[in-house]
Amino acid sequence: MQSGSQTGTTGINDVVSIERQGPIALVILNNPPVNAASHAVRSGIWKAIETLASDADVWVIALYGEGRTFIAGADIREFGKPPQNPWLPDLCNFIEDCKTPIVCVLHGTTLGGGFEVALASHVRAALPGTRIGLPEVTLGILPGAGGTQRAPRLAGMRASLDLITSGKPISADQAIEIGLVDRIEKGAPRDVAVKVAQDVLDGRQGTRRTYDLDVDTDPAALTAMRDKLAKTQPLLFSPHKCVDAVEASPLARDEGLKEERRLFNECMESPQRAGLIHAFFAERAVAKIPEATATPRAIAKIGVIGGGTMGSGIATACLLSGFAVTMTERDQAGLDRGISTIGANLEGAVKRGKLSEDARDNILTDKLSTATDLGALSDADIIIEAVFEDMGVKRDIFETLDKVAKPGAVLASNTSYLDIDQIAAVTRRPEDVVGLHFFSPAHIMRLMEIVVAGKTSPDAVATGFALAKKLKKIAVRSGVCDGFIGNRIMTFYKKAADYMMMDGASPEEIDTAITGFGFAMGPYQVADLAGLDISWAANKRRAATRPAAERYIPIADEICEKGWFGRKTGQGFYIYDADGTRPNPAALEIIDAERAKAGVSPRTFSPDEIVSRFVTAMILEATRVLEEGIALRPVDIDAVFLFGYGFPRFRGGPMHTADQIGTAELVRRIETYSQEDSTYWQVPALLRKLAEGGGTFAAMNES
Repeated sequence: MQSGSQTGTTGINDVVSIERQGPIALVILNNPPVNAASHAVRSGIWKAIETLASDADVWVIALYGEGRTFIAGADIREFGKPPQNPWLPDLCNFIEDCKTPIVCVLHGTTLGGGFEVALASHVRAALPGTRIGLPEVTLGILPGAGGTQRAPRLAGMRASLDLITSGKPISADQAIEIGLVDRIEKGAPRDVAVKVAQDVLDGRQGTRRTYDLDVDTDPAALTAMRDKLAKTQPLLFSPHKCVDAVEASPLARDEGLKEERRLFNECMESPQRAGLIHAFFAERAVAKIPEATATPRAIAKIGVIGGGTMGSGIATACLLSGFAVTMTERDQAGLDRGISTIGANLEGAVKRGKLSEDARDNILTDKLSTATDLGALSDADIIIEAVFEDMGVKRDIFETLDKVAKPGAVLASNTSYLDIDQIAAVTRRPEDVVGLHFFSPAHIMRLMEIVVAGKTSPDAVATGFALAKKLKKIAVRSGVCDGFIGNRIMTFYKKAADYMMMDGASPEEIDTAITGFGFAMGPYQVADLAGLDISWAANKRRAATRPAAERYIPIADEICEKGWFGRKTGQGFYIYDADGTRPNPAALEIIDAERAKAGVSPRTFSPDEIVSRFVTAMILEATRVLEEGIALRPVDIDAVFLFGYGFPRFRGGPMHTADQIGTAELVRRIETYSQEDSTYWQVPALLRKLAEGGGTFAAMNES
């Protein structure tokens, strides 16, 4: 080891090294891609500080990260494994207790454990553009390395509560405003580290141990946050524990950290933590597809057919991601409506701070073009059809595209239900045809189902996934069937809701039970929002192939026959007007009439029974989707429902929930319900096999 008076770099381990600059010592982290706080990083920092703190020639230590960020959080590869010493809480205490001043330089996304390391240091400097946060609550836990105890000492309880319970990152400017950062400096992280350390040496930058600061107890802030969470997140566990942990911050360090650890362990033992961790990994797991090794085709220009709500939303998403877009419609009036919708979508992005006014104007003038002739799409690299859900119309469009699209262009349909193989069959290039099922509003919703037809080429599939990534969407691979993964399962479990409605539960009672389970909206609220005419058209399309033994509930069809399609017409199952939203009395009359016609004596359903039947039906059909190979793995189904259908994230998705319920219990439920309706309630062979063998859906994700 070189003496402190020399200049040079010494490796501590593979990811941490020391550089001497006279009395300044730099501790350098280099653990690509995000300097995650792995065991090697933690032990390397500990050894580096231990070495430097014992060197009388070192007067200031500065810690910074190479690459695109300082420590961006925990190492996800260590999730679920026993912690290895030094664990992060001990490292933070060790940093805080060091007698040699420690400067921490933040850049990129300094989150979670990375920011807890910074909170324990004696000076925090951030580069412009740095994002800082404690996102642990989004994983069902709380900051467990002193974050709930140190942040209030620097920023006060109120600001800390906002940061910790939301999990949302803040900018460096916001962080310095509330006291979490001491200064903002331009330059490379190493240069800033040297500069701030020199300022400490010269007395221009003061230092302090965070735990030497007092916390002003703020009962009003604690009460306000508890009241807010009771209203906005009553079902979640960890946000409320975060408040309890911040409340303990005025205690002495050992006592406060002990209470933080106790609350952290409570969160770790909660089923919600397992669900949220599963959801976190689901977002990454869905990218593992058979076509992952194929090279995506280049995409620069995108064609969108249809200027309606969906087509305009798709065009908006593509424009916001930097693509040049040509949108076509049958006539100028349709184009004008589409342009207006895109303009409104972009204006919404401006209001949300996602887009500048200049950028919006540039998009509309430089990136968007329109036409009433499909021939205008001849130079597009990918063409996305987004017209009305009618097989004849779509096949006509693809016949034309086969003639006008350039060789190698990907031809995509945004269909929600229809057979991609039938659409591809009208072209001479079925290998180029793929389904890209966007969810509405397409420029906001994160999910995209990529539907792989029988002759779709691997590189066309890879192109769909590459586009989804560019659009910042979560893509899930699906096989071809009526409704693909999401809509097929939704169509099935919606029947369970309809059966309960016919048998005695009101739409409002069903919606209330389902939102009580954690969905943002119940099935009838969703139906009204999506438009009852959509499912009405699908019902009419399926009528010819509907099994004679199937129990069919015509209530929604009768509501549609009145011209009531939900929100867009002002009424459906509910009324929507200036007085707010409320059950539609006329719809309830239709329900009563249909019950009487069917000879049904209404009975009462408890909220628990409503949830049980609804969720069990969802899992039942999802299991069939797995059996048939429409979804690759259970986790793909979870991702579809987490990111496209509002399934409560803390429950991890329907297949994760199935494991929580237990496969044997699910079989018991289905067999019980089948005594009422043996056509609808049938145990899938896969579910029975798992129940008999003690298997889980989670194990199928690993195979």
